[in-house]
Amino acid sequence: MFFYTTTEINTIFAKMKNNPDFVKVFSFNKLYYIEMVQAFLKDNGIEAFVLNQKYSSYNFGEIELLVKKDDKPKALELIKTFENNEK
Repeated sequence: MFFYTTTEINTIFAKMKNNPDFVKVFSFNKLYYIEMVQAFLKDNGIEAFVLNQKYSSYNFGEIELLVKKDDKPKALELIKTFENNEK
């Protein structure tokens, strides 16, 4: 098992966010909902990464879901399906 410091984690995610191979496909302000969408994508063969930029002390910012650029079209379609099933 590996343990990373907060600084190391922030550096990893900053690189991922600025990497043109990863794109944001979804954002929301509730972590539990992002994690449900992430699990749905994983169940359908798409690896997704949560980038939490929400400042809990002040309750602002957003939580983003990133996928590989090549997976974006399928991910968007799956997210649409997920949201329709949640209604």
